Order: sequence, then structure tokens, then C-alpha cells
Amino acid sequence: MSRFGRVSAEFTAAWYSFLRRRTAVFFTFFFPVIIVLIFGVLVQTQPTGGGLFAEPPGYYVPGYLAVVVLFTPLSRVGSTVARHREGNRFQKLATTPLSRGEWLLAHTLVNVVVIGLAALVLLVLVVLLTGASVPLAPASLALVPFVALGVALFCGLGSIIGRLSSSQDGVIAASNAVALPLLFLSETFVTTDLLPAWFRPVTALSPLTYFARGVRALTFSGGDWAGPLGMLALLAVVVFAVGAVAVPWTE
Repeated sequence: MSRFGRVSAEFTAAWYSFLRRRTAVFFTFFFPVIIVLIFGVLVQTQPTGGGLFAEPPGYYVPGYLAVVVLFTPLSRVGSTVARHREGNRFQKLATTPLSRGEWLLAHTLVNVVVIGLAALVLLVLVVLLTGASVPLAPASLALVPFVALGVALFCGLGSIIGRLSSSQDGVIAASNAVALPLLFLSETFVTTDLLPAWFRPVTALSPLTYFARGVRALTFSGGDWAGPLGMLALLAVVVFAVGAVAVPWTE
């Protein structure tokens, strides 16, 4: 069987496994809806009013997208790795031609499709419920690689967390411990001027910062989005490669 055939077969198995988990399907799409309702509808933004949500609604579009791009891959891939370890699934897969990199690629592609759909739903809700606007221009299509690369990066990180955690409960705890600081300290919902001056350069260490900068340039502020996209692509390749190596293939 060719590499494409192996990845395709694992993709199909992972896809149907996801669909069979109705709770996972529900919360994959329901969780971002809750975020939009809380921050965009109940809290709302107060331009020029000061405080946490002092920017126009369009400023926070990257933050809403970051919720699904960050949380879902971390928890899904991390939990899958932990579940496969507990069920000795990797030992069985190690006897097949499928490699650990191909396994992670297949599961990443499933997440790209799932999260891509969730991100589309999220964008529609943000526009309808918060008053934000997303320009309908050819450049806006660059949102697709931003989402795909962000998902690939955090799938790789999820694989690393799954390798380091001893159980699915440990994966969930570790994922939240990583995701929550990244979500609010990566130029998503919290503007850099609200952070201490000494901490502001640290935000550049977060890969989510480049996702937020690029998406914001495309949907709100204009300016350079190619630079953040290139940086995100570089980080995605590195983290995905490390994540592939981290898959516990022969444990």
C-alpha cells in the first residue's frame, strides 16, 4: 500500500471514530458558540470605554477562531494518544506499514476538516451576533492556511502532551494548563498595552500570536499577513515533526 493509501485509510478510520463520539461532535461545535455568546453578546465590546473589551468587535475575531484552533487539537489528539496507549493500540499499529508520522498526519487532517467547519460556523456567528465584519476579498482565503497550519501545530503539541501524560485525565489537565495562558497572552482577547511592559516581548514566543496577528490583518486591521503566516508555517513544521517523533509507537 502506498503512503497515500495508508494515510487515507487511517484518516477514514479516525473520521468515523470521531463521528461515533456524539458528545465530542456536539461540543466541538457547541463550545465556540458558547464563547461567542458570552464574550460577544453578553459581555460585548466597549470601544473607547477602556477595560478588557475596549476594542471594536472585529478586533476579537482572531480570538474567537483561536479558541477552536487551540483547544480542540490539543485535547483531541492528546486524548487519542493516551487512549491508544492504554489500549495498546500503538503496538499493533507498529506491526503495520503505517509510520508514526503518517498516523499523526491522518489525525491532523481529520482535525483540519472538523475545525475548519467549526471555524466557518464561528465566523458566521461572530458576524451575525457581534456586529463584526469580515471582508469578502480574495486575500481572505488566506484564512484557510492560517487555520490549517494552526491546527497542524497544535496537533503536534497535543501528541507531545499525550506522550508525556499518563492518562486521558492527565491530558485534559495538561492541555488546559497550556491552552488557557496561550489564549489570553497571545494578542487574542487581551491587547498588549494591558500587559506589563516587561512581559510584552514574551508574547512573541507564542505561536498563537502569529496566528492572531495574521488573522487580524486579514479581517480587521489590514497590513502584513504574509510574515505571520510564514512564521506560523515554520513553527508548525517544527512542532509537528517533534509531535510525530513523540508518538509512542513501540511502548
